[in-house]
Amino acid sequence: MKHSFETVPIMDSSTRNTALSTRDRILLTAERLFAETGIAATSLRTITAAAGVNLAAVNYHFGSKDALVEAVYRRHLEPLNRARLANLERLEEEANGKPLDVETLVRAFVEPLIEQAGTGDSGRVLTRLLAQSLHEAAGYVERFYARENDAVLQRYRDAMQRAIPELSPDEICWRLNFMLGTLHNAFLDAGLLKLISEENAPGPETTLAQLIPFLVAGLTAPGERAAAAL
Repeated sequence: MKHSFETVPIMDSSTRNTALSTRDRILLTAERLFAETGIAATSLRTITAAAGVNLAAVNYHFGSKDALVEAVYRRHLEPLNRARLANLERLEEEANGKPLDVETLVRAFVEPLIEQAGTGDSGRVLTRLLAQSLHEAAGYVERFYARENDAVLQRYRDAMQRAIPELSPDEICWRLNFMLGTLHNAFLDAGLLKLISEENAPGPETTLAQLIPFLVAGLTAPGERAAAAL
């Protein structure tokens, strides 16, 4: 059964609008620099110089670099997670209390990221920021990233447990963790594919076609209980 999944557009970071507020100009400049050079390597002075504002403006609107980083992540994560939760709520309502199948759950979670990742400069910024949160960001970013995703991950964990009741709660958590890692690798580091393939970097739809069956197979593989019964 085909489902259409919700996406939530956000303002493109390539926007060059002189009517932008000082706050928005700082925010867009910071996210571009964070995505290009990394969070730790980007100083507030670099941001203010590129945005054409002074340091006092950053302090006035955000208070600190940590708060600015959180604002940048929140701008992308909030619409992403709203779309994921909206997908799940609609699907559960349509299912009328019955468990959803695993592929439907995976698509409901993955497709909003694919849609946002394909929205020009804003999508490229999103994927780079997600990569930073996993590989380079400071501990406070990791904590914020976990906090922003907590509600949506809990909802999908519960739905996945109903879909695969033969797995223990611990197994569900492990497999969701592996799903997230695979998802980030698939969309955020296409360079690894070039090491083993002569193909150019795949587009989102190609990636999705390869990714969904891989994730479903991993999520539905026999667990410890099934292995012990053999």
